[in-house]
Amino acid sequence: MPKRILQGTVVSDKNDKTVVVRVERRFTHPVMKKTVRMSKKYKAHDENNSCKVGDQVSIQESRPISKDKTWVVVTDAAAK
Repeated sequence: MPKRILQGTVVSDKNDKTVVVRVERRFTHPVMKKTVRMSKKYKAHDENNSCKVGDQVSIQESRPISKDKTWVVVTDAAAK
């Protein structure tokens, strides 16, 4: 089974080896037929503490690393 990959923006990097990433999704509301934007925050593992607030990153599903952390930072757009 392939692992999910999401793209989002880093909103917090205060924890050690952890970043909080806001992932935004857009969809059409089933009743109003209007495009709706919803966002969700995910905690992701950042081994080298390389991500900073505002960076665009891709995160990938992984095994549970801690109680809330089940994602790993795959690519950091600022590092390129």
